Amino acid sequence: MPSFHRFLPRLPVLLLAGLAFGPGLAHADLPALSKLQSQGGKVSALVVDLDRNEAIAALNADSRLSPASVTKLVTAGAALDAWPADRSFTTRLLSERGPREGAIEGALTLHGEGDSTLDHQALFSLAVQLRSADVTAVNGGITVSTAPFGPLGCETKDRCDALVKSATAYNAPLAALGVDYGNWCIEVRPQRVGTPAQITACGGVQLPIAVEGSVMVVPSGRRQTFYLDRFTNSGGDFLRVGGELPMGGMQTLYRAMSEPSLGTGLLLRETLRSVGIRVDGAVSVSPEWPSNGATELARVEGAALKEQLARMLRHSNNYVADLITLNVAVAIGRKPGPLADAAQSLSDYVARAQPGKKNDARPVLFSGSGLTPENRLSAQDLVSVLEHQYRDTRRFPAFYGGLVVPREGPYAFLRRGGSPAWLDRVALKTGTLSEPISVNAMAGYLRKKNGGWMAFAVIVNGAPPRRVIPFGTAVEAIRTDIEQILARY
Repeated sequence: MPSFHRFLPRLPVLLLAGLAFGPGLAHADLPALSKLQSQGGKVSALVVDLDRNEAIAALNADSRLSPASVTKLVTAGAALDAWPADRSFTTRLLSERGPREGAIEGALTLHGEGDSTLDHQALFSLAVQLRSADVTAVNGGITVSTAPFGPLGCETKDRCDALVKSATAYNAPLAALGVDYGNWCIEVRPQRVGTPAQITACGGVQLPIAVEGSVMVVPSGRRQTFYLDRFTNSGGDFLRVGGELPMGGMQTLYRAMSEPSLGTGLLLRETLRSVGIRVDGAVSVSPEWPSNGATELARVEGAALKEQLARMLRHSNNYVADLITLNVAVAIGRKPGPLADAAQSLSDYVARAQPGKKNDARPVLFSGSGLTPENRLSAQDLVSVLEHQYRDTRRFPAFYGGLVVPREGPYAFLRRGGSPAWLDRVALKTGTLSEPISVNAMAGYLRKKNGGWMAFAVIVNGAPPRRVIPFGTAVEAIRTDIEQILARY
């Protein structure tokens, strides 16, 4: 594939806000999507030739609909506007009183910069660094500092439900410090037939929460029937398990924490104990910053921003997207607050990407993940972001690198039935929601036969009385129209 820069024009940037979208253009070039609209769906679609700054096809390009996870393209663009692609976020252990004779008197403070990629291996690294500094005891417990974000509420139904129970990894509440994307990482190891499987935190560390029930080990070849759910009561998180696990079937499971900052502190305490550091005292969470005089005892650097964005875009990681949204808001000087407030920084970014529009036309965004169905973006909003990134030669490789090429993508539905042009000349992000209406969206870049570039965005929403547009129907309509455009260009 030609380099990113070969086809980047050296002419002054032309703004998409000046493009006109005629109805004849829409129906001539997007027949499948036009048919879907005539059958009761709502559609916003736009394809633009970036080399010529010309609209190739458009259908209600200015109509703002619920975009689901293609919102993450805006999040990625805003993040790359806020920081260089190699920016990483630090997590530190600090103490107001340095160690004396191997002991820390007072609390050990865990504080981070909102690293969405903090994992249990990073906690182990912090523990080993502390032990290597000859620390053998912490006498004042552990304080988890959540500054600058402070306490964060739940802003989607799934995350609010997870405050009480979770049977998945995808609904963890947001937190300034959340290990493993705000999850308990759990290993279930069968050791001997007829005995309970061993259940530990990942890495062999003792779980800091209670486990109710047991998983019985059965001979290999038997069907796996075990379950593992996380519940929360007045005493905190606990696991409820049961069923059977065959020999040789060690499982690693993730279950959302009800309070990730507290859970991270509890897991840190067990990790410190596992390397020989005694910890006396409780684990607490504080919205306060560590004192200016605190001594740094250990630190870890998270994944570079470009890697975080790749995880967010390729795997549609909602936790990463919304934590980055909070970080972007702080980075540009907004007061820390709820996710919905932080998401206004994303609306500001979209406005900057299309300066020909008035401020009162800014999109409405409540999250960077797209989990909030109240988000509203148009195809033109998304294509403006895609063009803005395309013309930024310094940041474009990091942005483009997070998109999925259908032939190599993790989702079979992108490969199924696609032409060679669809499979190899498209790089995109998808988005879906099922409630309260169906949302199916795709946006990204198309490569022309001559190596040039196009940007496209399509959002399909259900609408009363047809609240649900079947997923396969929407995908087929999008692919059919895009393939026709690729056949011509």
